[in-house]
Amino acid sequence: MRSFFRLLKCSSIVLAALAAIVGTSALTFAAGPASTNAEEAPFLAENERAMTKMMDGMSIKPTGDVDWDFVAMMAPHHQGAIDMAQAELRYGHNEQLRRIAQEIVVEQQQEIVAMRLALGQTLPAPAPIPDQTTPASAPATAHSMSRDNTRMNMQKEPR
Repeated sequence: MRSFFRLLKCSSIVLAALAAIVGTSALTFAAGPASTNAEEAPFLAENERAMTKMMDGMSIKPTGDVDWDFVAMMAPHHQGAIDMAQAELRYGHNEQLRRIAQEIVVEQQQEIVAMRLALGQTLPAPAPIPDQTTPASAPATAHSMSRDNTRMNMQKEPR
């Protein structure tokens, strides 16, 4: 729980710094624009779901194993970045940001895999990401992990 409050405090500091840069209050900056257009609403809703899922996933009961707990918290954090990047890919228009979002998806997936392998955890079978469509005639193979498959059972196994 202490780590959550540290994260919350850090988030507040970051919001205050960003608000100072753009010349508005932290509360106004955090709340976003007073009104959103209909085009942006699905993007904002998807990001809200991603953030909620990430924060819930990062709330773990410590096991006493720092390495295990680190991965248990970082995997949902990275998955949150993947989910938000996928929302940018679905709704964003800026090609430079879309390329960055694609890189985030790949890099964060690779880091999740690397962390889990470092702990000796087995990985789920690869599956296409939710936005990826496979034509009926194409073989159903993919090299990226789906949103559902990247969340592994993080129950600590006895040594």
